[in-house]
Amino acid sequence: MADSGFLIRRPWVLVVVLVGAATSTAFMQTLVVPIQNHLPDLIDAPRSSTAWVLTISLLVAAVTTPISGRLADIFGMRTVMIALLAMMTVGSLIAAISSDLLWLLVGRGLQGVSMGATAVGISIMGLVDNGKIRIAGISLISSSMGFGGAIGLPLAAWIAEIGDWKLLFWTTAALGALILIAVVFVVPSTTRLRQRFDWCGALMLSAGLSGILVAISQGPVWGWASAATLGLSGSGVVLLVVWGVHELRTRDPLIDLRIMSKLPLLMVSLGSIAFGFALFVQEVSFLQILELPTRTEAGLGLSVLWASMALVPASLAMMAVAPLAATITDRYGARVTAVVGAVTSMVGYLISVVWHAEVWHIVVASVFALAGVAMGYAAIPTLVMAEVPYSMTSSAIGVNALMRSVGTSSGATITGMVLAVQLESSAGFAAPSPGGFVATFWLGVAAAALAAVLFWIPGRRR
Repeated sequence: MADSGFLIRRPWVLVVVLVGAATSTAFMQTLVVPIQNHLPDLIDAPRSSTAWVLTISLLVAAVTTPISGRLADIFGMRTVMIALLAMMTVGSLIAAISSDLLWLLVGRGLQGVSMGATAVGISIMGLVDNGKIRIAGISLISSSMGFGGAIGLPLAAWIAEIGDWKLLFWTTAALGALILIAVVFVVPSTTRLRQRFDWCGALMLSAGLSGILVAISQGPVWGWASAATLGLSGSGVVLLVVWGVHELRTRDPLIDLRIMSKLPLLMVSLGSIAFGFALFVQEVSFLQILELPTRTEAGLGLSVLWASMALVPASLAMMAVAPLAATITDRYGARVTAVVGAVTSMVGYLISVVWHAEVWHIVVASVFALAGVAMGYAAIPTLVMAEVPYSMTSSAIGVNALMRSVGTSSGATITGMVLAVQLESSAGFAAPSPGGFVATFWLGVAAAALAAVLFWIPGRRR
């Protein structure tokens, strides 16, 4: 690695810059949530179309993150990090000056591409010589993925409330430019691999994942048995099967499936899906129960801004547990940290099952649930990097990020379906019933418990 002495002399400067990059890109996830219900009026478009303003960045991130990781392995992590942050800045500018839905979607799509910067940042941190700082840095960067998305809700709601909604995108454009400059001056160059990039594999992976993820996200709207849903999901599965055969036969695969299918990595990937699922259960359920009017059986009657503020303690808890996660990882290993995080998250959801009638109940439950997710996120990259060679560090972490995206997409869809099925209309309009929310909390318990088991299995076998 070039300039490795810099990492030894001032490694915490690198940590601060990479944490800033991860936090700013994670902020993209929830940036438009506070204005989602107002977008049809703001840009004069149907609600079914404006829903894509939130969805497209998540889908693009899921598809492009593993590809970004492989590009970083081949062309250099610093180079790809700069390119991704440039896309975030350009995407924010396009969204800020857009006057119609099409250009807004283009801008949001470019913002989604930038989310691969987190996986690349973790890979860069994995090259630091100092073991304690390396583990602490990875924990902070990983935790900031959740922290950025969670703190983004109240921050975006506040920005939208005090000014024009376009101010959201001007803010992220300035933030992207600032982080980009910091990366140029702080992040050193890394070794490039003498391998070719599998463009054919990248195209097939992108098309296959897009078909499946779009079908999952739009299934409740189109109908699960509709021709569009079945056609997209079916073609996506077929493309991924063909892609898998191609990857096993090519000399320099986009993703080395032989390594990724080994038990330790397979269990970490499946555990990451479960963790992503658990994260978005609270994203959907906790916000809804806080914002529903008090005249409903389950609602607590907070505004969008105050509902977001109620989750700020959980956001702060996510950053606060990062040093604890690093200490546990350094002393007992990353697998123990991941299991402890999953159990902590499970406790949070169990609290919400029993107590959810007051705002402080949700605050306490969310603190445990998200602190546990942060601990798990902090440990997962270390588990991944321990099982793969240097030549595929970034791509392996990118694949793991894809697994989390599959979990979050599934969690949002399934949680929404459960709440949609269990409705009550005692307040004069249809709203999720208390039983529906309890059912989603049990989903969070089950997902966190499954993650704990999956993370523990390889350790037991060893």
